[in-house]
Amino acid sequence: MDRLAARGICFENHYTGSLPCMPARRDMHTGRVSFLHRSWGPLEPFDNSFARILTQQGVYTHLISDHYHYFEDGGGGYHTRFSSYEFIRGQEYDPWKAMVEPPIDRFRKAYADKHYARKPNRYQHAINQEFAGGEHEQPGPRCIEAGLEFLERNHDADNWFMQIELFDPHEPFTAPKRFRREGDSTYSGPLLNWPEYERVTNSAQEIQEIRANYAALVRMCDEYLGRLLDFLDEHDMWDGTSVILTTDHGYLLSEHEWWGKCRMPYYEEITHIPLIFVHPDYAGSAGTRVKAVTQTPDLMPTFLDLFDAEVPQEVRAKSILATLSEPTDREVIFGIFGGAIGITDGRYALYHYPPDIGADGLHEYTLAPQHMVDAFSLEELRTMKLARPFTFTKGIKILQIKALMNAKRIPQNDGIGFDDTETRLFDLGMDPGQKNPISNSLIEAKLYEAMVRQLESLDVPEEVYDWYGLSELFNQRTANG
Repeated sequence: MDRLAARGICFENHYTGSLPCMPARRDMHTGRVSFLHRSWGPLEPFDNSFARILTQQGVYTHLISDHYHYFEDGGGGYHTRFSSYEFIRGQEYDPWKAMVEPPIDRFRKAYADKHYARKPNRYQHAINQEFAGGEHEQPGPRCIEAGLEFLERNHDADNWFMQIELFDPHEPFTAPKRFRREGDSTYSGPLLNWPEYERVTNSAQEIQEIRANYAALVRMCDEYLGRLLDFLDEHDMWDGTSVILTTDHGYLLSEHEWWGKCRMPYYEEITHIPLIFVHPDYAGSAGTRVKAVTQTPDLMPTFLDLFDAEVPQEVRAKSILATLSEPTDREVIFGIFGGAIGITDGRYALYHYPPDIGADGLHEYTLAPQHMVDAFSLEELRTMKLARPFTFTKGIKILQIKALMNAKRIPQNDGIGFDDTETRLFDLGMDPGQKNPISNSLIEAKLYEAMVRQLESLDVPEEVYDWYGLSELFNQRTANG
């Protein structure tokens, strides 16, 4: 990663948009923050997709991924926008290999009950590992190998886009032993590599072990990224190839006394993500760092810019190329459906929660009523009404469905919901670890004004302002023109 950064430009203030996995991909395809209209779900029929736009323009687009969420109910339509795609099986609890009577007693000796027994479907990962074989048969390395095969066949061709997408270093943190480092952990016991999204109750040794497994997985990703860079070096591809490295979200590894994501405030570890950009036209800027604020939806117009494709009018994001030519101050919003609205300008971060996070009043707006792994329930569908078109639905009316608190959406799908729901403002310059929230009415007013301005730009329904307690600010802006 350092090697890629030395060749490219590092964006120091790159943030997420919609959380977590598939909502982030909808943002990346469409160039819009989407979490204020619906939760995790398929690409909508009216959505723009950078992959489809490029394909229709004559660019060959190819996706390589072991991200099995594409193949669940709530992941439809994304991979099929590419000219072709390869799916690598076996990650997490991907239902890959069938074992009617798995050796649960053996699994329980090998895998810590704290991380596996509470959710028996996690033993599907243990089953997958029975068939995964050695290092080169693990999903992550197989993704990189598939990428190298694509490059071997196509590196002399022009006008193509390849997206290599590794699920790693997502949990469960599974990496070959050679990536562990002596001294990283003194723990001895069943495998600890898959924390629940909950507050930390572990011993110091257990925390050390979980972090050691994560570190090993990051080292593996780093080494295999190097193999891609080796190919680009050996075939002199840098003069005509752009490379972008980023991710969809981060993960708490006991920071702020939390494991995971989604349930807790959007701390920097979750929302402040890497972005390295390599472009032949900016070779003279190799190794530089940019402080301009960017976010996941900005990737969509960037991809289109790389191929001189027209950016649709529904896009609200900003191309990275435009950011490099005209860096400006900017705020970005991020969040998960039904949770806080986060906003940052790179110096300050505000996480705004509604007055009552369990209150009625929110709706999901969709023409594809699917949650992560299942369709909307009949109870949800009975609340369905036809709503007005939004500015991004291209004149198409859309279903309005009550966002019931018992719906199978993250994080309610585990019956846990959000926690620690107090609105907070942090000064990231003075307090990068976010240990001490601050109170500053001038900064809050600036960020709230920017938040409402962005909600208007995204054409969110008026109920959103009511539910989040932002109606007064919205009405003030409307009154002032």
